[in-house]
Amino acid sequence: MHNHAPLRTACLVLAPALLVAACATTSPSAAPARAPAVTEAVNVDVPRIQRPQEESAPWWFRDGAAQAAQRGAMGGQAKNVILFVGDGMSLPTVAAARILDGQRKGGAGEDNRLSWEHFPATALSKTYNTDLQTPDSAGTMSAMATGVKTRAGVISIGQSPQLGDCKGALAAPMITLWQLAAGSGMATGVVTTTRVTHATPAATFTHSADRGWESDAAMPAEALAAGCVDIARQLIETPYGHGPDVLMGGGRTNFMPATQTDPEYPEQSGRRADGRDLIASWKQRHPSGSYVWNAEQFAAAPIDQPLLGLFEPSHMQYEHDRAGDAAGEPSLAEMTAAAIARLSRNPNGFVLLVEGGRIDHAHHQGNAYRALTDTIAMAEAVEVANTLTSAEDTLILVTADHAHTLSFVGYPARGNPILDKVHEPKDGKRVLTLDARGMPYTTLSYSNGPGYTGASDAQPAGPKTFPHAAKNYRAATGRPDLASVDTTSPDYMQEALVPATSESHGGDDVGIWARGPGSSAVRGSVEQNAIFHFMLQSTPYLRAAVCAAGACNADGVPVELPAQERFKSRAGG
Repeated sequence: MHNHAPLRTACLVLAPALLVAACATTSPSAAPARAPAVTEAVNVDVPRIQRPQEESAPWWFRDGAAQAAQRGAMGGQAKNVILFVGDGMSLPTVAAARILDGQRKGGAGEDNRLSWEHFPATALSKTYNTDLQTPDSAGTMSAMATGVKTRAGVISIGQSPQLGDCKGALAAPMITLWQLAAGSGMATGVVTTTRVTHATPAATFTHSADRGWESDAAMPAEALAAGCVDIARQLIETPYGHGPDVLMGGGRTNFMPATQTDPEYPEQSGRRADGRDLIASWKQRHPSGSYVWNAEQFAAAPIDQPLLGLFEPSHMQYEHDRAGDAAGEPSLAEMTAAAIARLSRNPNGFVLLVEGGRIDHAHHQGNAYRALTDTIAMAEAVEVANTLTSAEDTLILVTADHAHTLSFVGYPARGNPILDKVHEPKDGKRVLTLDARGMPYTTLSYSNGPGYTGASDAQPAGPKTFPHAAKNYRAATGRPDLASVDTTSPDYMQEALVPATSESHGGDDVGIWARGPGSSAVRGSVEQNAIFHFMLQSTPYLRAAVCAAGACNADGVPVELPAQERFKSRAGG
């Protein structure tokens, strides 16, 4: 029996109709055919190879399967899977956001916990790409989506083709968990605060030799001539089931022809050069579904039908700036609730991606405030998912695709505002800490990025103000005096050691937090592609479908790359 007490609590606390509807649709349904649970660790033989020279897609898939099975993921009995990805959410980002959240609530901050920090299972994820020590979002999300590590910059293809190699990409697509689910009759959803064609959401349903091929206008002529299709079109025309039942985020210009004016910003128009109106195509494929682009339409959309929400021409607003959007945008938590309300109606279960994608963008722009407030917004979305689902049948994983160079430094006193300058405890008081030249400094800083304090072509020497789009820097002559600078301001940009137009990713490990069926397998230090196998092995319905396609060993562990043709158009798409 499911324990729906938390769900009933959500019905009482969360008033919007879509949440009430989610509560009304989670009663147990007839159990679909599913693979039997394996209550113990299963060992999978993995060939010994010379690395990295002999790494291949089949090897990565089997190695990831072995990591999950040995930890007991085959014992999971999940009906639903939700993967939360905080893009760029490094461990220092989590720690700093935890403190900011606690301080906003009136506490010291350090003893606070973000929603996922209450989850019982944790692990570390090794994020490198097959060609880079410090990875990008395309290669890392592709690893989580397909169970196969790959190159930076490519979307859900194997590592053999080079970046931009259209013909190579066409020969090496890796089927994703979302494609497997849609092709097996499960519901699927993709929710993000970035463009839905951006690297992380794109990896769920598309395959591309270049993450930048978001619309046909962004593709080289030779790639189009060779038969490669842009990411937006792949999302709409996917042959796996009905495609995503819920797709929400930004990026509507990639779905609109260049002759079409944007509904929110009349000075902007679509980007497509092929004349296709992909929003109209989606409506044709989902005649009962709703396309929405503002908050009012979002709130009015029927909760029992598919939903396409494209709320900005490009990325959605940062959480800090969302209230200033004239047309209105739903929060990540509201989009998460809307997705669960719809997807939970499928008796076979669902697979959902929720990405806090702009954490990464704020870091790239050298602005810790927006990175942390978007992290807190994702924590609120995780709490909604935790409340609206049962730990008895829904596996929730929270992780990041990669880290960033944010540093958490100095010896600030307990309760020192996390965005402030460092104050140390001394003689029962807090005193400003000074560097070796007698200058104050902040607890948070970046190793590189646009917060470098030398003069640029956009702003004078000294502390930088968000946004700072600089192309040329002059050498800094020492650090600026921050004594009279409000470093807690939302637009303050933390100092960066090395000048760069965009702060870079970090190569350090990121966290994984989990609850629900199969979560006990999430422990230790794992390769990032093992996350796919945690999800697949813990979901018997989906595992049975993969085994039926001949991709499992004698123990029922999916160890071979599933044949894509077996999952295309199986759900009547």
